[in-house]
Amino acid sequence: MTAIPLVLVHGHPFDHTMWRPQIEAFSASRRVVAPDLRGYGAAVPPAPVERFERFAEDIEALLDELDVTACVLAGLSMGGQIAMDCYRLFPERIRGLVLADTFPAADTPEGARVRHATADRLLREGMRGYADEVLEKMVAPYASPEVKAHVHGMMTATRPESAAAALRARAARPDHRELLTRVTVPALVAVGADDTYTPVADARAMHAALPDSQLHVFERAAHLPNLERPAEFNTVLGEFLAKVDARS
Repeated sequence: MTAIPLVLVHGHPFDHTMWRPQIEAFSASRRVVAPDLRGYGAAVPPAPVERFERFAEDIEALLDELDVTACVLAGLSMGGQIAMDCYRLFPERIRGLVLADTFPAADTPEGARVRHATADRLLREGMRGYADEVLEKMVAPYASPEVKAHVHGMMTATRPESAAAALRARAARPDHRELLTRVTVPALVAVGADDTYTPVADARAMHAALPDSQLHVFERAAHLPNLERPAEFNTVLGEFLAKVDARS
């Protein structure tokens, strides 16, 4: 049985190290691709994204470059929205879809206004004040000091120009609720029980829309269960990967 490559798409405003526990857990048994998105981390080119679709186009170009013809695609938060966009653009390459702590709907006018206002703030003030404010929404207040330090470090290391550009691009992204009803591959929907950004209700709605999906709610986790509950997350992801490998 061939182990299908796993592609991990990080959220905002993070970088590929968000997936460190999963990279460490799965690299020995399959190819794992965990890029920094355009404008984030050490990504080349470092230029910020100018439209949301560019993230998915970059991932497709990377898969071409690495000769990855098929993969399981996993994304968290903004990464989940990018994963949905990837499925819209190149579904034939995706054998399984992991959507963690994300939602498919386009932004409401108010949601878009808040993203633009936040983008303006980041350009004006930088990342630190924002990172301080949202840290205990990204991870639960009871998360370990090590996890909090990692998440805060990723946020403060992100260039404000890149974070602002991604926020503006997300405000104009397409609605993918109807797309989910047409997904033909197995899907795993994951969410932290204490996630206030993308609550369990959003995950249940995605699970209901996807034709072949399973839902896992991680207790004692907020928006980043892969970091907050890495052993449990890896167990659930590993079982899903085995299921996809067997089908393929």
